[in-house]
This record gives sequence, structure tokens and C-alpha cells, in this order.
Amino acid sequence: MKKFNQYIQENYKFLLGALVVGLFLGWVFFHSSAETASSKSLTEGHEGHDHESDDPTTWTCSMHPQIQQEKPGDCPICGMDLIPLASMNAGGEDIDPNEIQLSESAASLANVQTSRVVKAIPKKTIHMQGKVEADERKVSELTARFGGRIEKLFVNFTGQQVRQGEKLATIYSPELLAAQRELMEAMSYRETRPGLYRAARNKLKLWDLTDAQIDTIEASKTPQQYFDVLSPISGTVNSRNVAIGDYVKEGQQLFKLIDLSKLWVMFDAYENDLPWIKAGDEMEYTIQALPGETFTGKVRYIDPFIDPTTRVAKVRLELNNTQQKVKPGMFSSGVLESSIANEAQLLVPKSAILWTGKRAVVYVKVPNRETPSFLYREIVLGPVAGDSYVVADGLHEGEEIATNGVFKIDASAQLRGLQSMMNPDGGMGSTGHQHGDMNMGANAQGEHAQFKAAGNCEMCKDRIEKAALAVNGVFSAHWDAEQQLVHLQYDSKKTNPEKVQQAIANAGHDTEKFKAPDSVYNELPECCLFDRLSYTAQATTSAKEEHAHFKASGNCEMCKDRIEKAALAVGGVSSAQWNAEEQMIHLQYDPKKTSPDKVQLAIAKAGHDTEEYKAPDAVYNDLPECCLYREE
Repeated sequence: MKKFNQYIQENYKFLLGALVVGLFLGWVFFHSSAETASSKSLTEGHEGHDHESDDPTTWTCSMHPQIQQEKPGDCPICGMDLIPLASMNAGGEDIDPNEIQLSESAASLANVQTSRVVKAIPKKTIHMQGKVEADERKVSELTARFGGRIEKLFVNFTGQQVRQGEKLATIYSPELLAAQRELMEAMSYRETRPGLYRAARNKLKLWDLTDAQIDTIEASKTPQQYFDVLSPISGTVNSRNVAIGDYVKEGQQLFKLIDLSKLWVMFDAYENDLPWIKAGDEMEYTIQALPGETFTGKVRYIDPFIDPTTRVAKVRLELNNTQQKVKPGMFSSGVLESSIANEAQLLVPKSAILWTGKRAVVYVKVPNRETPSFLYREIVLGPVAGDSYVVADGLHEGEEIATNGVFKIDASAQLRGLQSMMNPDGGMGSTGHQHGDMNMGANAQGEHAQFKAAGNCEMCKDRIEKAALAVNGVFSAHWDAEQQLVHLQYDSKKTNPEKVQQAIANAGHDTEKFKAPDSVYNELPECCLFDRLSYTAQATTSAKEEHAHFKASGNCEMCKDRIEKAALAVGGVSSAQWNAEEQMIHLQYDPKKTSPDKVQLAIAKAGHDTEEYKAPDAVYNDLPECCLYREE
């Protein structure tokens, strides 16, 4: 050790120089190697880099924008391929911020269909029900002009056919005898007192004696004891109110005669159809008792008054009935093809219209786009013309509008915070900030639901929609008479479709879940008396059962089936219905046998989180991929 220390002391200068040289050479060698390695590493790393693994793109579903994932795949709700979020509403400077863009697959899945706005003569097919009635101008009622006794009766039964001038009965009348004697006395003063003569003769004429009968009395110079009652028209005896030997008083009804060679066919026209009907319109109709025969006639008269009970006006046609095959009281059905405009007007199909109270909304297709794109537009409508509406303002001929899948386009706009039926002023202002608050925007605009509600006419529509809108939390309600469906926009925090159905039923209209009280239904106008809905024992709420609803998470139809089966497997549950949009299950159960808490636990054990219970991870992880609802 001493020798080593001594060696260092003697040769430290040499060793220090060698150390400096070594450090320099090491720096040169390692710096060059590091640069080469770094360059090679960067090159190799860039060439072998997987962009998809580090790409921050968010992937979403064009039909369900609330689905957002960090990698591509399939939509867990509908199974469509996910697309980059940035591609939704992407476009150039000419893109409107409120355009709703759908991929081709999304438009196909939503069954979106479009048609051109065209001009045509608005026509409407009006179906009316009616009944055959006697022509009021062909009715004759015979009353006793003087008192007397029925001595002979030539009409033996009601319905007997008589001809004009034919004898109906013979009357003995002391008053008639006295009047004839007055005439005979006045005849002797015909030259000196002609006024007295004329008065005696006119007295007999006022008692329905003809000039020929009076002349016969004057010629015979003998009063007639019996007076014949003659038929004033040819027709059918509708009523006979006397018999042989009856004493009658002046003014008493004897017979009622009706000429059935011409009849009236009276149809009921609802008030909203009246503007389309005018005198002279030709109508085709059938009579229920004569199948296979078709009749035609022209509208001769339209009742100027609306019946306050039935809310209809009578429309009259005339029918020649010389063979008398048609009888008063027979039912008929008629069809009238009407046009109230003399020039072509813009027409759009009913299916293209969304109603939001006072506003009518359509979605106009944007031309020259690679993918289907639509813009919200409010329009002003004229009268209904069959399956179409007349457009008063807001559209131009040749524009293309969505006629099917319109609700889905509007729902997509609401989810993205764009201008929509529930948000007419638009939402986020620019596409760059729409997607981050997409779910919040959807909640602010409400949720959509539809259910069946029975009704007939415009009065029904008004009553149903008013009952729905009266429920706190309902934004809009539109009832479609053809589909018998109510379309609803509502705040799920304040109400649910079941409460709205109950309110509509209370107003007198059957819905899917609730039957209107008979006392309310029977008070509806006759035109509103719809065919009552039938209810299965399972769907009808028992007096002993109660209703409950709570949140249950899921995605698809498989989830719906699993959740409902789990609920129905609990003893005491009579019905269970899970709504994917609301993420809610509605329950009918017997409180003596079970409780909503037990049902929630059963659903959780089947793999679906509820308000009170979380599904076991082991069960959840075994669900099919499309059912994995939890956000990772």
C-alpha cells in the first residue's frame, strides 16, 4: 500500500493527463453513439407506432350520440359501427351550425325517407255515415176540420198504399148537416144577397169539401149526412189514429200519409269537414240493407246549424225511390271527393309534420351533402287535405323534406343541443362546444315517449292534448288520429308517461294502461264515442295492486328481457315493463306479497344495477358485451 501511494505521488502528472485524455475520448464516442441510437430509436418508433392505441379521438354512434368511447367498435344499443365524434356535423364554411348530419347507416336504420314539396289541387276524401229519411215535403197529415163520428173506414192498416183522391173514411157530422142547410137557404138569396151565398159556400170549402161535392149538394137540394175524407196525395199510410165508431173533435189527427217515391239521405258531417262540402258536390254512397248496389247523388242542402250534442251538421241528398226498395230508417255510408281550391297549392304529407302546441315543424334536407343532412324549419299550415296539409308559408316548391323518421331526426338534434322541436332557438351556438354537454342538453330538452290513446275526431285530439299538457313536466303532446298514438316530450324528473296516461284516461279517453271511467266516457259528445279498448287481466290494474317505478340500468332488448323476467319471477308481481330511454321499470304488484325493494334486489342479482342495489361484479362481467352498461 505504501508502494502504491508512493507510485501515485511520483507519477501523478502522467496519470492526470491520461485521465483527461480518456474522458475526452469517452465523450466523443458515447455522444456519437447516443445520437445514432436516438435517431434510430425515433425512426423505428415512428414507423412501428400504433396510432389507434394513442389516438385521443372519441368514438360515438350517429343514432345514439350519448354513447362515447375511446376506441372504435359497435354501439351497445343498436349495434352500428361507431364513428369519430369530430366527424359529426363536420363540414366546410357553408355548413349551418344547426345542421343535423346522419351517416348513411344511421339514416337507413332510422328508416328516414324524404319527398319533394309539390304543388297540386288540394283534395280531401270525406267519409260520412247517414240514414234514409222521408222527404218532409211529401208528408201530409189529415186532421178533422169539424167534429163527428167515423161511420166507415177504408184504411184498414198502417202501411197501406193509397192514391190521391181515394176515400179514407166517412164521417157523420151534425155540424156539416147544419152548414149544408145554411147553403140551401142562401141559394134562394143568390141574386139578391150574393155575399150571403158565397159565405155559406166558402164555409163548406174551409171544411175540405171540394167544389164538385158542393155542386152536388146544390144540385140535389138535399143535405148529405155523410162526408168522405179523401187522400190529398198518393202514398203510404204512416199512421191511422181512428177506428170505426170513434167520435172525433175539430183539429184531431186522423191519418198521416207519406209519399215514398222520393226520399232524403241525411249524412252527418263533422264541423272540420264542412268547409270542404258545398251544394252541388257529387257523392257516392251505399245502403247497408242493399249490399252490392252503389248510389250517386248531389248535395242539395247543408244544415246551417251544428248540433250541440253530436257536433255534426246534416248534409242532404235526394233519392228517387219509384220501386220503393229503400225504406226510411236504413243506414248508409257515403264518400265525397272534394276540392275547395281552384288552383294548385303546396302540399306536404301529414307524416312530415311535428306539432309543438302552436308550432308546426318540418326537417328540410340540405342539398349537395355527401351524407343526409337536415335543417329545422317552422312552417304555417292551411287546411287538412286527406293525408296532406296545405302549406300557407315556410316552404317552397321542389324543396325536399323528411317524411318518415322525423321524430328520430329531431331526437338526434335535441341530443346534440341543436335547433329542434323542443329548442327552436338552437342550443350551443357552434359545433365546437356541442358535444361536451350533449347529455346535459338532452336532459334539458326532455325525453320522448309514445303510447296508445283512443279517440275519433278533432274534439278528441284537443281534449287528449290538453289533458296531457296539464300534467306538470310535459313540454309538448301531439295525438295522431290515424295511428291512435300520443307523442310526448316531458321532463323525467317531474313526471312520467304513466301519469300522463292517467290524466288522459280521467278526461275520458282509454290509453294503453288506463281505462277511462264509464261516467266520464258516457258524457262525451256522440262524435267522440270511440270503440273502447280491451284490457288483459295482466294489464288492468287491480284494486288490490299498487304501482311503482324505479331506475334499472341496461342497454338493449336482451337487457329488457332479462330485467322484466327477473321482476316477474318475484311472487306478487303482475306486470313489469322496462323502458330503455328512461332507464326505468314500471311495476304492478300486490303489496301483501312483495315490495319494490325485493324486486330491485332480484333485478340486481340478474346483473342490472338499480336505485338501491348494485349488481355483483361477477354476474355483470358475464353479461353479453352489448349489455355492459357501466361506464368504464
